[in-house]
Amino acid sequence: MKRLVAALCLTLIPFLASAAPPRETLTIGLSSFPTQFHPYADPEAVKAYIEGFALRPVTAYNAEWHNTCLLCTDLPSQDSDTVKIEERPPGLPGMAVTLKLRPGLKWGDGAPVTAHDIAFTAKVGRDPQSGFANTRAWGKVESVEVVDEQTAILHLDEVSSAFDRIGELLPEHLEGPIYDKFGPTEYVHQSLYNRAPTTPGLWNGPYLVSQVTGGNTVVLTPNPYWSGNPPQIKRVVLLAVENSSALLATLLAGDVDMTPGEGVGLTVDQALTLARTQPKQFDYVFRPSLGFDHIDLQLDNPILADVRVRRALLAAIDRPTISEKLFDGKFSVADSFVSPLEPVFDQDVPRTLYDPAAARKLLAEAGWNKGADGICTDAAGHRLNVEFRVSAGNKQRELIEQVIQSEWKQVCVETTIRNELPRALFGNTLKNRTFSGAVLYAWSFPVQSSPRQILGSDQIPTAENNHSGTNYPGWRSDVADQAIKVIETEIDPDKRREAWMAIQRAYAEDLPSLPLFNRVEVHLIPKFLHALVPTGHNDTSVLWAEDWRMDP
Repeated sequence: MKRLVAALCLTLIPFLASAAPPRETLTIGLSSFPTQFHPYADPEAVKAYIEGFALRPVTAYNAEWHNTCLLCTDLPSQDSDTVKIEERPPGLPGMAVTLKLRPGLKWGDGAPVTAHDIAFTAKVGRDPQSGFANTRAWGKVESVEVVDEQTAILHLDEVSSAFDRIGELLPEHLEGPIYDKFGPTEYVHQSLYNRAPTTPGLWNGPYLVSQVTGGNTVVLTPNPYWSGNPPQIKRVVLLAVENSSALLATLLAGDVDMTPGEGVGLTVDQALTLARTQPKQFDYVFRPSLGFDHIDLQLDNPILADVRVRRALLAAIDRPTISEKLFDGKFSVADSFVSPLEPVFDQDVPRTLYDPAAARKLLAEAGWNKGADGICTDAAGHRLNVEFRVSAGNKQRELIEQVIQSEWKQVCVETTIRNELPRALFGNTLKNRTFSGAVLYAWSFPVQSSPRQILGSDQIPTAENNHSGTNYPGWRSDVADQAIKVIETEIDPDKRREAWMAIQRAYAEDLPSLPLFNRVEVHLIPKFLHALVPTGHNDTSVLWAEDWRMDP
């Protein structure tokens, strides 16, 4: 009898093991929630992360930093007949770029993704009133020739060095009637991406946005019309917890499985602490990135319009010590908006060292002298006060803000803290340039992308351009504008490199924003999750989420 029971148990063990239900849901905790869902308005890292599951760009840089086709058959190339220099009125050179979409691509409602979607996206994107954050991404496309359902020829109004970088497409069959009805100035507000983001036909990736709840939750489910590898994860829940301490508690309680390292999860100091105290709970991946922490300054403020004040503010910040204390020294001090990881980084760019005495001298030269209470005043008795903002609830940024506030006070600069929740800060304050002083946040860049969006004078948000562009400081520099033009239109790599050097020197000398740190991202990957490969730039790992796999 005992032998019979033992035999039955041995027989049941593999049966019970095989009967264990597979893990089907991945829950990801995020540090913020998008201000809105249109892919080309209000650029936010968290929106790019969420929508990367569901909306694919035509091309993207992978983890090896090689440009690849996601929706196209082959990258346009000067070595083939897909890229040609052509004349355009009035006799200036333009470029014709032939783009062929992969066969079988469909939107989430079953409608085919076609060359008409390319033409529509270019039509909206080149309209300066459309509300696109970067008006040059599609603005250089003068016209689109639809050859057939999968093939389009993009006629550019200039020679472009970024001819093979093509972003997300908009579904013409859904968004076209809205654009025609409401016009460019109201289009983004009336777009289905904002009014009804769970509409299946808005998405062409392996997942659909199936649920948006309460301004903090997005649920993704597989796209039945996705023609690529079918995603193994059946449900992805994205939960925003807009307080970094609460997000950490949510992770430790097991309410979320992971937080991403693409600038939308735990702060780096929190991740470093976890790596030390619970080294076996996650796979910790440290990936140097093109992320860039900086402080934007409102250059329309007469105080901050003086470059001597801007230089003094930077010289008063002890960036090496902040990095050592908060990031274990893993963040390097930034001297440029260009990462040292980029081959176009200028090794000889002018550097500002921590020097409080030099900061005080610069302020005195600018007419600011220390008063009896330790705060500088000018000849008219106005106090040297700088309004300072970061994302409320981001404990790491709030701590950096407090350190900088103390350091600025040591050189007689008074600060007034006016922190805001991310949705207000990025959806209104920065976009409308209603801040009067300083805002600390981070940019994440594509590989060797044009800096026009953040530094071009034509990218300063105004009512006239429907608040397009993200040159929030309002920097106007002829040197920068000329360099950007060369970077975008020159095919010769040596001439482009010279332009990159020129704009980095202009930035370092004029300091429209204060460079703080080059970021290292810490990715916390659950032990049961496989094939997630951090990229280190803003074409994030989620663009390949159909390859992710989970253990039962």
